[in-house]
Amino acid sequence: MKPEKTRSKLFNRRAALLLGGKILLLGGLGTRLYYLQVVESERYKVLAEENRVNFRLLPPPRGFITDRNGDYLAINIQNYRLVLVPEQANNADGVEATLLKLSHLIDLSEHDVKRVLRETSRRRAFVPITVRENLSWEEVSRLGVNTPELPGVNIDVGQTRHYPYGRNMAHVIGYVAAVSEKELQNSDDPLLELPGFRIGKNGVEKEYDIALRGTAGTSQVEVNALGRVIRELRRQEGQPGHEVRLTLDMRLQDFIGERVKDEKAAAVTVMDVHTGAMLGLVSTPSYDPNAFSEGLRTEEWRDLVNNPHHPLTNKAIAGQYAPGSTYKMTVALAAMEAGISPEHSVFCPGHMELGDRRFHCWKRWGHGHMDMTEALAQSCDVWFYDVARRIGVDRIAAMAKRLGFGDPTGIDLAGERPGLIPTKAWKRATLGQPWHMGESLVIGIGQGYVLTTPLQLAVSTARMVNGGKAVRPHLAMRRIDGNTVEPRVHDPFPDLGIPKGHLNIVRRGMEAVVNGERGTARASRLRDTEMEMGGKTGTSQVRRISKAERDAGIRSGEDIAWRLRDHALFVGYAPAHDPRYVVSVVVEHGGGGSTAAAPIARDVLEEVLRIEARTVSDAGDLPDDDGSDRVKADDAKTEGTG
Repeated sequence: MKPEKTRSKLFNRRAALLLGGKILLLGGLGTRLYYLQVVESERYKVLAEENRVNFRLLPPPRGFITDRNGDYLAINIQNYRLVLVPEQANNADGVEATLLKLSHLIDLSEHDVKRVLRETSRRRAFVPITVRENLSWEEVSRLGVNTPELPGVNIDVGQTRHYPYGRNMAHVIGYVAAVSEKELQNSDDPLLELPGFRIGKNGVEKEYDIALRGTAGTSQVEVNALGRVIRELRRQEGQPGHEVRLTLDMRLQDFIGERVKDEKAAAVTVMDVHTGAMLGLVSTPSYDPNAFSEGLRTEEWRDLVNNPHHPLTNKAIAGQYAPGSTYKMTVALAAMEAGISPEHSVFCPGHMELGDRRFHCWKRWGHGHMDMTEALAQSCDVWFYDVARRIGVDRIAAMAKRLGFGDPTGIDLAGERPGLIPTKAWKRATLGQPWHMGESLVIGIGQGYVLTTPLQLAVSTARMVNGGKAVRPHLAMRRIDGNTVEPRVHDPFPDLGIPKGHLNIVRRGMEAVVNGERGTARASRLRDTEMEMGGKTGTSQVRRISKAERDAGIRSGEDIAWRLRDHALFVGYAPAHDPRYVVSVVVEHGGGGSTAAAPIARDVLEEVLRIEARTVSDAGDLPDDDGSDRVKADDAKTEGTG
């Protein structure tokens, strides 16, 4: 009996232990269930709701860009794109078979096919893949007719950027393109993560990209456990981007583009001398910005980059050239400030000796006796050699800086370059060499180290003829800072402190350039005899002319290679009696400024005056930046014009 009692006690003990263990396990499980269902119920409810409902960003329509008259320069147009859902294609013929069918209906490159197959292997089967964008209406129609035989294929409608004026506005408007990895890393804007989203890469599109983007909308959709969209629950459209209105006049811009289309490389700028509003800004050769918006092919990009005339460069703000004789007004103002009289006379025999070197005038046999006004009118190099030797490079540089040379003008356009105004300290710091007197002579005629941009030439001329006001150029009619757009308020531009009498002397010389009997641009005076313009020709060398070549006779025009020819420049303003518009022209390797650049400037100023006359007749006045009255500068008038 004793063994049986022992076995019974042992069994009871084990049963009790098993029961206790089960009770503990059930208690722990119950506690856990209570914790999950009661204590953490709100948390898991939120998590479950988030798994069921997704929020998606909706890209807003990009803001339009217009000219001063409301003519559209950048708009959005419908973009038909072809998308493919892999799981629907796999359930039928397969992705590769579907792509093969598509290649018989539309132009589908081998690169497109490889890209789609690569994305098919990376993405979930129900996620649509873009096969091709920017389908023509004919291609859309062809695909629509064959849709029953193309499983998984759909036509999606989006928006793409379009530039109606293409090449004539490319350097100003710029273009949009896909977001790069670097841009994505440096921005916290979630819009940039959207597939196919495009941002401004150049020009106004880049300068005012934030304002043009707008504010994203949201879409609330219900999804299943795999992330497949079941239905859209709620949708809130975003705020379209701001419209950016420019001061440019498309009529003038088109005219300039047509006028310089035969030049291999040139730049033209037109500006209001009182407000700084840019009316025209053209650089040639140009490119088609729509190609960037639609997707540039490798061959197209290679052609643009390797083009020797640099179509991607906005020469009006980024082309840096020796100003040649267009710099002589700056030297004349510096001379008068240094105490040299406008009546200062210099005899020009066609050259000037300095040590063992001879510095030549453009007129081989010389001009004879010259004062300041005649030296400007006939562009006598020897007179300016003499003055530059007397006052030195640093005084010339100080005046040049006040007139706007050597620093960016501050125009609201990406890519502006500063040019270069040399000084003794600059050469010592940059090249580690002392300044030589001969270099001052060369600077006196706008050669040597000095570099300017066509826009700087226009700004400096405007400051000379508007009464010495430090006008600054701008493109947007309204002030735009980030996503804030406000009316532009014209505070009075600061006075440069240049005596009005000095400015009047320079203006008389510039008017004699065009209207004087011996002026270098007398052949380009305005054809309307009731109107006059002032200006200054310039010719800047791109190579040094040897003594042997001078003795044999300097070759020019077709006799030498295009890249060895001089640059042609001209700055001008009109009307002469009350300046309002200023123009600068640079024709790369165009030869003489009087023959290549001055006629272009004349034609452009005549067109500006015609547009003004038509606008005054129709509306009473030419629109200014924001409709406000322009600042008058009556004290800028000369006492009698040439």
